[in-house]
Amino acid sequence: MDNLPSGTTWYVEAVTSELMTALSVREVLFEGDTPYQHVEVLETAPFGRALVLDGKTQSTEADEWVYHEGLVQPVMIAHPDPRRVFIAGGGEGATAREVLRHRSVTEVVMVDLDRQVVDLCREYLPRHHRGAFDDPRMKVLYEDALAYLRDNPEPFDVIVIDIPDPLEGGPAYLLYTEEFYGLVRSRLRPGGLVVVQAGPAGPTNVTEVFTSIARTMGTVFPRTHASRVFVPSFATMWGFVAGGLDDSPDVTGAAPEEIDRRIAARLTSELAYYDGAAHAGLFALPKYVREALAAETRVITDADPLYAV
Repeated sequence: MDNLPSGTTWYVEAVTSELMTALSVREVLFEGDTPYQHVEVLETAPFGRALVLDGKTQSTEADEWVYHEGLVQPVMIAHPDPRRVFIAGGGEGATAREVLRHRSVTEVVMVDLDRQVVDLCREYLPRHHRGAFDDPRMKVLYEDALAYLRDNPEPFDVIVIDIPDPLEGGPAYLLYTEEFYGLVRSRLRPGGLVVVQAGPAGPTNVTEVFTSIARTMGTVFPRTHASRVFVPSFATMWGFVAGGLDDSPDVTGAAPEEIDRRIAARLTSELAYYDGAAHAGLFALPKYVREALAAETRVITDADPLYAV
């Protein structure tokens, strides 16, 4: 790009077809291909170390905690006693880190398809996982999360789906479908909760995947709750959708003071983003998002993905 300052290495990423971001790169720590994707681990000037998969930033040191606390903590705090937790994806280990903050947790099963990415994250992103992979409560398996849930009927209190967007190619869309969410529902204990990372949710991209994921979740779970955070390294708002059973707790229902009380009583370390005040903001969706969620949007099924497979 001709208008970028010379003498600097730049990482340029397309946010949309008409919007790009550019980060100054101090060092390329790793670049290569696994059997599943192209991987880059970059030391950037504005955001520290960044994991990039197939040309899309997954997380950076400077703000990964905004994303991961926003994804994990509302459902974990809503559940009265989360003990057994399943994570699909989450290769950086930061999703597991957030789950493992909870004293009640006795087992975390993390299933990620790409062992090489997990190994790279363990080596290059220690500020992301902060030792989560070494916690004795943690079990990491390298296989397909759909196949694992299909073949292992033992249920979980909380399920976290932290995988790439269904628009990014490959088989990821199979973990966003009505059929998959039905399988997830069958693997929840009574009162259990699930949360899904649901893609960009800003004014220019809220209907890209977010609304379809929310609608698809709503066909399977009697209770769903959409939320958003702003992630600076993503250059947009980012969405999550939580789902629950008829007897599951209301993820949005607790007052700020009650959320702060639960955090103080149940977590082993301090959070940087999420508390009672932040919780209210996460679920306070602006008018354009509420209108987009209320509009008729596609349900994602095995036979009708969001993109051409």
